[in-house]
Amino acid sequence: MDNKGKLSKREGEIKIRVRFSETDKMGFAWHGNYFSWFEMGRTELLREAGLAYRDLEESGTMFAVVSAECSYKHPAKYDDILTLKTCVIRITPIRIEHEYRLYRDSLLIAVGKTVLASINLEGKVHPIPDSIVALFQ
Repeated sequence: MDNKGKLSKREGEIKIRVRFSETDKMGFAWHGNYFSWFEMGRTELLREAGLAYRDLEESGTMFAVVSAECSYKHPAKYDDILTLKTCVIRITPIRIEHEYRLYRDSLLIAVGKTVLASINLEGKVHPIPDSIVALFQ
């Protein structure tokens, strides 16, 4: 966020409703779903910056997740409406790091982080195009 609390080009926000199929027998969201939600957050952040992931792939650049982590603070439950805030926290010549904060109302329920490496269509590491870096600066 910028110093006025508004979302910047480096941060996005989406709403997620926990579906029945995403829960376990106790009605809690299964822990692995958080990583799918994080992917939704970073995909929408890219889209909000003006580029669909499909277009990125068609240009010959893809991103592979090389690290993913999540710290669970409180459970999400069936039919909860969650707010996911996704932020680009660091860009290097070949990596993008995202941080995720998942809320139910004002309660922080999970914090996550991913590191993605830029690869070409052959799966080899290559520099992130300047046009992509510029989207998040």
